Amino acid sequence: MSAEAPLYQFTSHILGKNAKVTIYPGRLEWRVDRGVSGAKVTAGIMTGGLSMLATGVKHGKAGTEMIPVKAITSVTTAREGMLNWKVSVITAGNTIDFRVSHKEAEIVKSTLTSLILGTHPSLASAAAAPAAGGDTAAQLQQLASLRDAGVLTEAEFAAKKAEILARL
Repeated sequence: MSAEAPLYQFTSHILGKNAKVTIYPGRLEWRVDRGVSGAKVTAGIMTGGLSMLATGVKHGKAGTEMIPVKAITSVTTAREGMLNWKVSVITAGNTIDFRVSHKEAEIVKSTLTSLILGTHPSLASAAAAPAAGGDTAAQLQQLASLRDAGVLTEAEFAAKKAEILARL
């Protein structure tokens, strides 16, 4: 982890494991801890503990993964069951699904979307020093791709485009 202050933290279910997820201004990180599965406990009970003695109590892989915000192309939400929502973070080469409550899904999507668009309040100091002129074309292209992907409405696209062009 970093000394940088997180924008939002939550616990999610990723690929069958609980993960601690943190959103920073420039990246999305999650940590999966090793744990004990129900199948391992059942096998341990049925074998009088011999299977746990032979294989160990904990299983699986622990680790931290990270996606830079600039690599995220889209963020979508969809209902998953009665209580959970799925937040899909889409990059050029992968999609990561986070299972969270409805309220958290809204917060996660809006936070990541504002980071992608560069409109999050934490990025205000970076916006004060505009990028070089060559970056403007790249920003407009990225903005258009977000609109084409359905992440932005036409009104959001027009507003952000005007803001970028006003910096010239």
